[in-house]
Amino acid sequence: MPAMSRYNFRKAEQKWQAIWAERQTFAVKEVEGRKKYYVLEMFPYPSGRIHMGHVRNYTLGDVVARFKRAQGYNVLHPMGWDAFGMPAENAAIENKTHPAEWTWKNISHMRDQLKAMGLSYDWSREVASCSPDYYRHEQKMFLDFLKKGLVYRKESWVNWDPVDQTVLANEQVIDGCGWRSGAPVERKKLSQWFLKITAYAEELIGALEGLDRWPERVRLMQENWIGKSEGMRLRFPLKHAGGGAGGEVEVYTTRADTIFGAAFLALAPNHPLAGELARKDAELDAFIQACNRQGLSEEAIETAEKKGHDTGLVAEHPFVKGRTLPVYVANFVLMEYGSGAIFGCPAHDQRDFDFARKYDLPIRRVVAGPDGDASPIDTAPYTEDGTLIDSDFLDGLGVEEAKHKVADAFEKAGLGKRETAYRLRDWGVSRQRYWGCPIPVVHCGACGIVPVPEKELPVELPEDVRFEKPGNPLDHHPTWKQVDCPTCKQPAQRETDTFDTFFESSWYFLRFCSPHLDQAAFDAKATKYWMPVDQYIGGIEHAVLHLLYSRFFTRALRDCGYLDLAEPFAGLLTQGMVTHETYRDEKGGWLHLNEVQRKGNNVVTAATDKPVTVGRLEKMSKSKKNTVDPEAIIQAYGADTARLFMLSDSPPDRDLEWTEAGIEGAWRYANRLWRLVTEPPMALPPAGTTQPATLGERAMAAHQATHKAVAAVTQDLERFHFNRAIARIRELTNTLAELDGADGADGAWVLREGLETVTRLVHPMTPHLAEELWETLGHGTLLADTPWPEADPGLIVDATLTIAVQVNGKLRGTVELPRDAVQADAEAAALALPAVAKLCKEKPVRRVVVVPNRVINVVL
Repeated sequence: MPAMSRYNFRKAEQKWQAIWAERQTFAVKEVEGRKKYYVLEMFPYPSGRIHMGHVRNYTLGDVVARFKRAQGYNVLHPMGWDAFGMPAENAAIENKTHPAEWTWKNISHMRDQLKAMGLSYDWSREVASCSPDYYRHEQKMFLDFLKKGLVYRKESWVNWDPVDQTVLANEQVIDGCGWRSGAPVERKKLSQWFLKITAYAEELIGALEGLDRWPERVRLMQENWIGKSEGMRLRFPLKHAGGGAGGEVEVYTTRADTIFGAAFLALAPNHPLAGELARKDAELDAFIQACNRQGLSEEAIETAEKKGHDTGLVAEHPFVKGRTLPVYVANFVLMEYGSGAIFGCPAHDQRDFDFARKYDLPIRRVVAGPDGDASPIDTAPYTEDGTLIDSDFLDGLGVEEAKHKVADAFEKAGLGKRETAYRLRDWGVSRQRYWGCPIPVVHCGACGIVPVPEKELPVELPEDVRFEKPGNPLDHHPTWKQVDCPTCKQPAQRETDTFDTFFESSWYFLRFCSPHLDQAAFDAKATKYWMPVDQYIGGIEHAVLHLLYSRFFTRALRDCGYLDLAEPFAGLLTQGMVTHETYRDEKGGWLHLNEVQRKGNNVVTAATDKPVTVGRLEKMSKSKKNTVDPEAIIQAYGADTARLFMLSDSPPDRDLEWTEAGIEGAWRYANRLWRLVTEPPMALPPAGTTQPATLGERAMAAHQATHKAVAAVTQDLERFHFNRAIARIRELTNTLAELDGADGADGAWVLREGLETVTRLVHPMTPHLAEELWETLGHGTLLADTPWPEADPGLIVDATLTIAVQVNGKLRGTVELPRDAVQADAEAAALALPAVAKLCKEKPVRRVVVVPNRVINVVL
């Protein structure tokens, strides 16, 4: 028996990648009147090596791009590099190399890795955000935002990463730590540049409803982050505990209805009144300093123990004469939200409850449960809807009604006013680092802040920098920051902060529309043709950061006259993570996959056979040593096998478990398909042979299965059900493999039709293999240029159907009927079933209900 042939993926992948590159198969330009489709995966940071998350992300995008191209769309599918950031500076220190050299070297290596995956990118549109040709345009945008009043500079409390020595936006603080360094974040007061994203809060939240091709989860995350709330700003007169006026303080609340349950007031640690009091109170000053080490993010505040410092001031209750409320400075109050002060109602808010328990403050219940339950609050606050109690003129009202009535009372007394507030804060874009885009302004002692003239852009980074000192290398540079003022020509200093790297990623999708344009960031005509991005693909971790900033940035550019567009991404797909088991040795240390082996039902160390603890599935990460090198997989199995496994084992929005069995299974299928085409069970007629007039029973069944597969796979790809699509293609492959010489010439024709169809359907997933099979089947054109197959509507509908038969609603059997059978035939077939006939002898038939092509119900 001759040995089975194996698909030579190395030869095929090199061959077809070279052909696509030589013919510039995926290079595109605007074609007026032709329908377009812009598919984009979030561009990567050039760390030096792709990981399995990259492979999955870019494979998903490539399937969409190739599928839409085959459907006749003019497809833009570009790639670039999010190339600024702290890791390059850290690498410069560790490896004694320049960040630019490290970055460009990494880009070169990662570009080669991505090309080895066979991705259908238009590489002629490649951009890198660290290139002056790129960032000169965002410097111009910043100056235009400044003119428009969308940029300002102020001294503010910021999140300070003590390891990276830079400022972090609230969104970049995860569980109280810096999103890159993992170091606990501190509060620090610095002069910072801000973009007025809050000016767009209402528009950003209102437009979410129209993003119907975005995951509901992402829209909800953005809605919660923007955090629109209807509340009140209230004024409380203050006095010292021992007597004497102490001014007044404003608080913001969304629960003014609970004012009769108020037990205390709390100020943010950086509230002006707290700072004023701390000048005379050393203990308060020390408390504020401790709070500053906590970080400003809500995550840090939520997880921290609720602490406060009694200021000695008390507030007068607005409606209860003689009742006073102690005023604290508390670590859980944010200066940036509302007024930076709150009143606490412990019975109906978890944070207030925790605080009251710690400091032995009264807990007054003022909202009863729906059943009238007014039992004391002992173990947890009551936060559901209910009826007001012990609240004077609010008693008996529901919560919403009480909010309106108390608001009227506050406003009538001149002690408050209704106000809409947002959790969203303005975007601080200043970063104290070298490897970022310079902020194009000059600080002049006489003229103040002066924009760099447009003709002098870009302001480029100096190349001769040193990283020995902590902090910003641009601050330490002996000459770069020394410059004459553009206005008065006197000595001045450049701004040494650089932009947050999210600045670059907030508009790169626009640059891809005309990446080589010098005089502007993008061509208006090209942008109008390509935008918005039809399908954007990336991780759920960017739901707030990048996606919200990009939505804001697009609107800001619109208002500065750059384009006529509000939403940059029409469709969004958030892919799941790639996971793997984790392994630890006897001492708890992480073990890499190649350091363990399976022996029977046990996992042991490869070197010493010592027991290994197998952990749960977790996202692949270097720290836990559960990574698989994509380059090694591609070398061992080929890019198409890696792509096929990434698509076939799990829906794209769910996590994917990487297993050896999974990749081996994908490799076996690729070879099986290869052999079915190169060694068919019978000789195939030439390409283009006319369909026989009649087909045998088995050939007809395979012919119909082929067209059903086309319809189903097309629908699956439209819905991003890639794993289902692959399952259907495998089913069709199994059907075709059953044809043989006994099926004659008509069977041979159907086999060719089926193999050509499988090849075309699998092409978006395994493009190199599909091109090789297409050529083997006798075609001289590229499969990448071949239209998507179309199903014959007459062949995807079964001539006969299996119909359920019920008696009094209970299933008693099934019958085979022609599609759209007439009522009389359907009734006769149902009543002839033995189980039904037996029951009809016992009771008379009242009527027979026939739902065409679905069910027959005999009513006795």
